[in-house]
Order: sequence, then structure tokens, then C-alpha cells
Amino acid sequence: MDEINHSANDGQNSEAPRILVVEDESIARKNLEHVLKKEGYQVISAGNGTEAVEVMKSTTVDLVITDLKMQDIDGMAVLEKTRELLPDTEVILITGYATVNSAVKALQKGAYHYIAKPYKIEEIRKIVSEALFKRRLLLENRRLKASLKSPGEVPFIVGKSDAMIEVQKTIRQIAPSDSNVLIFGESGTGKELAAKAIHALSPRANNRFVAFNCGSFTEELMANELFGHEKGAFTGADKKTAGLLETAEGGTIFLDEVGDMPQSMQVRLLRTIQEKIFYRVGGVEPISSNVRFIAATHRDLQKDIAEDTGQFRQDLFYRLNVISIQLPPLCQRKSDIPLLAHYFLKEKSRQMNKTIQGIDAEAMQLLCQYGWPGNVRELENIIERAVALENGSMITADNLPEDIRNLSIETYRHINNEIPTIAEQEKRYIQWVLKKCNGNKTRAAKIMDIDRVSLWRKIKRYGIEE
Repeated sequence: MDEINHSANDGQNSEAPRILVVEDESIARKNLEHVLKKEGYQVISAGNGTEAVEVMKSTTVDLVITDLKMQDIDGMAVLEKTRELLPDTEVILITGYATVNSAVKALQKGAYHYIAKPYKIEEIRKIVSEALFKRRLLLENRRLKASLKSPGEVPFIVGKSDAMIEVQKTIRQIAPSDSNVLIFGESGTGKELAAKAIHALSPRANNRFVAFNCGSFTEELMANELFGHEKGAFTGADKKTAGLLETAEGGTIFLDEVGDMPQSMQVRLLRTIQEKIFYRVGGVEPISSNVRFIAATHRDLQKDIAEDTGQFRQDLFYRLNVISIQLPPLCQRKSDIPLLAHYFLKEKSRQMNKTIQGIDAEAMQLLCQYGWPGNVRELENIIERAVALENGSMITADNLPEDIRNLSIETYRHINNEIPTIAEQEKRYIQWVLKKCNGNKTRAAKIMDIDRVSLWRKIKRYGIEE
């Protein structure tokens, strides 16, 4: 693909529409490229249909202008491939062999326009402008529909608790901006889902969302995955390969567990964010980068920086933490458990082709009492297990893992069959331990791992009789 010319990297406005020109005649290709660049567009040119398809596999473009008659893959095939890879991208066909039949066929297959050679420069300018305007209207319409959704309909986010309503509100506020975001939260709280929601409600929604786990690769593999490599960059690099930064061009890249990224990679990432360029492994030519970064971590990065552990760079932290979101653990939003459980039940039942109607009261009470150290991801896995085990119409306690079933319902049940408060549970626990110790407060305090004075105060506070 050596003939591909990424003219967008020569000082053009990175926010300008990106046009792919496909033409096997060198002079015609360069003339059209010159005309479009003078209009302020970013231009990528390809010498044949095969190269054009490779470009579209890794880069989002707003418009494709392709010659009809070419050696390997003709313009009609490029049109069909564009509809497959970039369904919202407009296509203009140009040919010196124009016929009514070919024009009708092109329009039926979804081409925006069909231009016969020789064409006038003013004609090209007008049709290109109209095609880009049509695409812009489509994207604006989608964003408008997304903005009209109610606050409870932020995509990918399930929850009606106060904590999650606040998270959803924040996502809707920050999504339209292009600022980088840093998401904090324990493992399993849904950090990637929050990132997807931000992307889905952003102006980049029609471009790619690419997720990358910074804790899953060695430093060398991480560089290769993010930045790609040139042919011959290392043993086995038999062809040039685009990295995730190129794949996500125009879209969003999600860096999960960014706190685990090696220091040297942090330096390269910082340079990419600051300068909006990067180099493939083994490459010497800069490549422009137009992506939004959303990062996530379970670590307290500010603490790492304050303690000067050397784990995370302060300058990178400030670049990523333009806007921050804190996701609460599931144990702090237990009112969402029934909603989440039924959501996962519906999804897993559909995937397994089962008709399970619901979760019985005993099983639901056990789910609500459990501490959920693995957060939402653990709940999803347990519901999936329950659906797989159940052959009837309801999930029961028998479908739940043993450690959840062993939570005695009678021990925790309130007098009105409601889940008790922490204070009620503590009072009942103290009474139970004292009974087991025959009223011996010294022994009871030792079992509860508190001093005797603290136990005496709790007995007085809760009005526990001797």
C-alpha cells in the first residue's frame, strides 16, 4: 500500500471533512487531490480499489470519490465495500464511460452521485459540498435524537439509585465536549460501559470506540498494539500494520487500567495527547491522531503521585483527568440490584433461548443481602449461571452459588419482612454472640474483635438487656 497518500498530515485542519480519492491514473488522482485540498478538505488518495478498502478498514472517511473503471477492484465494488465498512459515508462515482444503465445501477447501490468525465472543477466542488452536507445532517440528526433521551436512558448504564442518576447526569453533560475523561472505580463497576455511553452520546458516535487494557500486555506488545508497526520493524513484521490509534481515528480510544501502564509508555502516550501525532514502531514519519481519550483505573493515582511512588506520571494524570467520573461500588447502590438482576436475566435468557420470567422473592432477597465484592460484573456472572441452571420459569435460591445461599434469610429478615438497617443487624449480632458466650462480655468482645468498653457502650446504645 505504498501508493496511499495521507495528505491530511501536511498541515491540513484535523477537524475538516476527510475525503478518500480512488483513482488508478496518477495525473487525474493528483489533480483531484489538489482541487479538494484547496477547498480545505483532508485528502487520502489510493491508487486502486484494494488500497481504498484497506484504508476504510482502519480509517473513517466522510466521503469516497472513486473512478468506476479500475484494474483490480472497480468503483462499483468500492461502493459496495464502503456501504459495508462505512455505511454512513457518501460515495461519488466518476467515469469516462458513462451510460444511463451504469448511472442507475450506481444510484440503486447507494451512490450519492455519478459524474462523467471530463468534469468541470466547479461541478466537483458543488457535488462534494452537497454530499458532505447530507452526511453532516445525518450525524446531527442522530445526535439530536440522543440528546432528547430522558436522563434514565443513557445507553449502557442501568440504575435508578441517586448515585447512578448523578453518574448519568455527568455523562450527558460531558459527552458533547471533546475533553479527555478519567473514570475511577473498583473492578467490575462498569467503567468501560460508562466510556461507551460517553462515546455514544458524543459527536464521535459514528466513528469507532476502541478499548485497550493497559495491564494485559508487555511494554513491547503494548507499543505495537497502540501505535502499529512498519514492515521490517522487528522479526516477523512482514507488512505494515495499523495500531489502535489509527483504527480509532476520528473516534474514541478507551484505556482501561491506565494506572498499570509502564513509565516509558506513559511518556509516549503523553506526547501523543499533547502533539496529536505518533510514530509506528520502526517508523520515522509522524502520523496525525484525532481521537478522544477516555481512561479508567481502580487505583488512587493522586495518592501514587503524592507519595512519589513513580508508578504514574503527574503530567499524564493532568492530561487525562480533564474531567473525572467516580463510579460507586454495587454495595453502595443496592437499590439497583433488582433492576440490574432483571436486566441481566432478560439478556441471558434471550442469549440462551430460554423463557425464564423472573426471580422469586427468596432468591432476590439473597441477592440484595450479598456484599458483591466483584460488583456489577459478579452479579452478571451469577445471573448467567442461574439462567444456565434453571429449566423452569423462575430463578430460585437453589440456582445461586453456595456462598450466597449460606446467608441465612432468617438471620437478616426484619420484623416486617424488609431488609434491616446496619444498626439492626449489629444489635442482633451482639445479642447472638452474648447468648453464645452465656453473657460473658470479655469473651464476647474478644470474638467481635472490639474492646470491652466499646461493647458496653453498644449494649447501652441498643438497650440490650443483661
